[in-house]
Amino acid sequence: MDMVMKLGATSSVVIFSKSSCCISHSIETLIRSFGANPTVYELDRHPNGKQIEKALIELGCQPSVPAIFIGNELVGGSNEIMSLNVRSKLKQLLIRANAIWI
Repeated sequence: MDMVMKLGATSSVVIFSKSSCCISHSIETLIRSFGANPTVYELDRHPNGKQIEKALIELGCQPSVPAIFIGNELVGGSNEIMSLNVRSKLKQLLIRANAIWI
């Protein structure tokens, strides 16, 4: 779990995904559409991917990907990101995390 938290703090936006996950790709595209440049860890290509995935599940991510950290905090998965976006709160969260500027 410590490894996930450390990786989640490496950038203002961190996405844990899998290269074959279309939802992960959609979430990354959405976040990039605001001008953010997230750090993306593809677990199926990461040397510690299985350990990271297990830790994400322990943190409550079901399914394990996508898992999104914004401002060093675990926001959640695709449902949480889409909910924030629909309520027009995702942009403000990205601004507060210094992931984008206006």
